[in-house]
Amino acid sequence: FPVTITGAEGFEPTILSRCQVFDFHRISIESAVTQLRKICANEGITAEEEALHVIAQKADGAMRDALSIFDRIVSFSGKNVTYKDVILNLNILDYDYYFRAVDFMVANDLANMLVLFDEVLTNGFDAQHFLSGFADHIRNLMMCKHPNTIKLMEVAQSVAQKFMSQSAQCSQGLLLNALNLLNKCELEYKASKNPRLHVELYLMKLCHIQSVLDAAGLKKKS
Repeated sequence: FPVTITGAEGFEPTILSRCQVFDFHRISIESAVTQLRKICANEGITAEEEALHVIAQKADGAMRDALSIFDRIVSFSGKNVTYKDVILNLNILDYDYYFRAVDFMVANDLANMLVLFDEVLTNGFDAQHFLSGFADHIRNLMMCKHPNTIKLMEVAQSVAQKFMSQSAQCSQGLLLNALNLLNKCELEYKASKNPRLHVELYLMKLCHIQSVLDAAGLKKKS
């Protein structure tokens, strides 16, 4: 039954001395993936590395959630768990969308950037979902810029190699400006009366960053 203790300050040391304290921490992506691999081995399930990483990321540090998601995916796809099955079941945008978006940004290819965004909306994804994923992608590209921060990318090794390759094609200035724009776009999104146009305007700005940086570089040299 509930008990109310007055003057709890005086009782606290005594109470704590009789308690066993457990500190719970967020489980890392790699630890969750390792546990999922063990389950796959025990249950005779074949799973793609990228698929397990996406499940672990979606669980956000909770192993119970990772196991629940994994069970749902296995019920959906059987003994062969693929990356495609996972993103389809969890309604997650494929990494490929963001790799293509960055390529368009670097190339100042506004037309294809807008077509890609239309494809995202046509496939039933929310614009804010796209913005959030795009910002995470740029963040990962920034992590590739220094050996000490590469480990902060919690993705499968095969995907990490793609990030490394694309990061080498992007200047740090480009990535930092892109991240600032995406963050601003996301903050202002809900207040916009025309959300689609709002996002498209920022995508136009993203495709203009490289031109601005190039012009600034030429001006500095002259």
